[in-house]
Amino acid sequence: MRATFIAVCLVCATSMSAVSASASTTTRVQATQELVVLLTAHGALRAPEAGSQRVSLVPAHTPITGERTTLPVISRASGAGGVQWLHVMLPGRPDGLTGWISQRGTSLLVTPWRIVVDLAARRVRVYDDGRVARSFQAVVGKPSTPTPTGEFFVEEVLRMTPAEPGGPFALALSARSNALQEFEGGPGQIAIHGREHLGGTLGSAASHGCIRIATASIAWLAARVGPGTPVAVG
Repeated sequence: MRATFIAVCLVCATSMSAVSASASTTTRVQATQELVVLLTAHGALRAPEAGSQRVSLVPAHTPITGERTTLPVISRASGAGGVQWLHVMLPGRPDGLTGWISQRGTSLLVTPWRIVVDLAARRVRVYDDGRVARSFQAVVGKPSTPTPTGEFFVEEVLRMTPAEPGGPFALALSARSNALQEFEGGPGQIAIHGREHLGGTLGSAASHGCIRIATASIAWLAARVGPGTPVAVG
């Protein structure tokens, strides 16, 4: 629930403001990402066939905001009887979980946005259509509670109230902490969020795993990035 997510955010720290990407930046990543929006709950299977083992039951709505569940599509397959299958990234433990869902009861869309978190540089780079749009200095996890690495995605975008820590916005990710199986009743969910009511210094490794950026930076990001957006952390 929302309070559970806030409890996780209380342990992260940062400050200061975003740094715009240089106009000379030439780094490129995949330009677009296909996403699938679930119109009904789906059982995610180990293989693209009806009798395959189920690895997860994915609800049609997200747990905090109640918006439609949106997942990145990795690949496609055609099954028996012409059933179309989608290989998708899944939220929750273990990190990096994937599964196959039927395309029936879904809607497809594409996003040009992609986020790359560089832990060594302690920086968040935001890509639009394969090119760097912004680059923000960040706080990342401290050595005892590191930010998990891998391929993730934005599960939900939250608008925080003025009194809540980590505001004004948070991007709740599919990643979960490897050091904290739970935190104050929460699932140890990792997020990219703001700095309201939290101290710290940008460019440091001081959080319990969350990635914090300046207020103006998270506001810019939340206005453009939606659920399903890929997030690579490494």
